[in-house]
Amino acid sequence: MASKTISVTEDVYRLLSMMKLKSESFSEMLVRLAKKKGSLSECAGLWEDMSEEEIEELREGIKEMRKSLTSSVEESGVA
Repeated sequence: MASKTISVTEDVYRLLSMMKLKSESFSEMLVRLAKKKGSLSECAGLWEDMSEEEIEELREGIKEMRKSLTSSVEESGVA
């Protein structure tokens, strides 16, 4: 099977490492997560060990993504 290399930040790598089971490769873990269907309530508490700094970085990233998406929609004339 062919493989591809992807780049992720160290924060993302750390999060993925915590989600990976000892018996599985990163590829197997990503397939497992991609196929998993669940409810939003299952996500409650997943980030409880994040520092306030990490939470603020996440909030800022979300704000920037929203600005970018809003700008893209406005430029496309869809809105």
